[in-house]
Amino acid sequence: MRIYSSFDEIDKDLKILRLQTEIDKEEIKLSIDQTKESLSLVSIAGNIVGSIIQKALVLKAVSKIIGVKKVVTSTRK
Repeated sequence: MRIYSSFDEIDKDLKILRLQTEIDKEEIKLSIDQTKESLSLVSIAGNIVGSIIQKALVLKAVSKIIGVKKVVTSTRK
């Protein structure tokens, strides 16, 4: 526990605490905005499409490296 020797010291610490509170509030606002942005429909759709493309490219690269060929089966009778 801090012991103060003047009201000026108390006022200074109170001002610092108020400023820290304001900074914390702004950080929370930014965090909320970033969360909203990352959960937007456009962002989610973009992430899904990007993931599908990435997996397709990896699959293609792996199949070329390993030498796996597609097997096409006919469903005609």
